[in-house]
Amino acid sequence: MRSPRELTRDEILATASRFRWFRKMPKWTVIVDDRELPARPLVLEAAGVQPNDPTNSHQAIAILENLGFETRYAAEPRKSDQPMRTESPADATIEKRSILDLFSEITQSVPDDVWRQIPSDLSKNVGHYTYGTKRDEE
Repeated sequence: MRSPRELTRDEILATASRFRWFRKMPKWTVIVDDRELPARPLVLEAAGVQPNDPTNSHQAIAILENLGFETRYAAEPRKSDQPMRTESPADATIEKRSILDLFSEITQSVPDDVWRQIPSDLSKNVGHYTYGTKRDEE
């Protein structure tokens, strides 16, 4: 099955042209060719996934906005000065930032005296330090 994040603008437009919605309009909608459509159901149908797909409305809105569509919340247009939270920084592409780079940046910002306070057996006894369970002495 295909991920909704892989959708293109053309796929959304093609799906919207044949999309029919007869239920109550949800709070999150998208404007496509002067039609107001439910955002999440449109994204799920365009991707060809089941309605129980874990993509939530906020993710669907982010996908649609990234493709240049106007979105609305409860019939109010979204304000451009209130950007949606995305999963990664807007100025960094996934190809340029690996998880190792992110961890490296974070660990470099931690002072040496803080690193010295971390117990040497933390990885082995994380349950003990987090929840107070019995310490593994091996």
